[in-house]
Amino acid sequence: MTICVYCSSSNHIDAVYPDVARTLGHALGERKHALVYGGGNVGLMGVLARTLHEDGGHVTGVIPEKLKAKEGIAYDVADELVVTDTMRERKKVMYTRADGFAVLPGGYGTLEEFLEVLTLKQLDYHQRPIALINTGGFFDPLLAFFDQLYDERFARARPEDLVHVAADPAGALDFIEEHATASPPSEAF
Repeated sequence: MTICVYCSSSNHIDAVYPDVARTLGHALGERKHALVYGGGNVGLMGVLARTLHEDGGHVTGVIPEKLKAKEGIAYDVADELVVTDTMRERKKVMYTRADGFAVLPGGYGTLEEFLEVLTLKQLDYHQRPIALINTGGFFDPLLAFFDQLYDERFARARPEDLVHVAADPAGALDFIEEHATASPPSEAF
């Protein structure tokens, strides 16, 4: 199974977050899952990819040429490093290769990628599982906003019908494994 992980590329975050990325990397390796992710060697991206690689797991990075051209950004030792022309193409590659999605804490880019697959699920372009790893309640404000969107009828689906909130990587992977389907996603890009 290939898990797409969206996460931070910042090296300037609290130490609790890299520890969770490391735990997820070990869990992916133990469960023999492959990783597809944003191709970074920095922040949680780098921690996750290096940890999985150290455990013998398969890492596919997908990175736009503009970011790859920056020194030290790309995880050049990935088993496969797909270099795209645009961010849109990057997201398409990651989306189409994933059997499920896990989301670690991150910034605007992480949220944008997560919200896109969440929206596509609500629109029935795919039914693959999505799990937020809610380290230390990181996503609580976002989840409260999702409830508000539903309560005020801006969203058709209840948040819990679209995304699973896990306290840790093991809970996220348990959910993804239990809910992954063999059906391919509809063309969304």
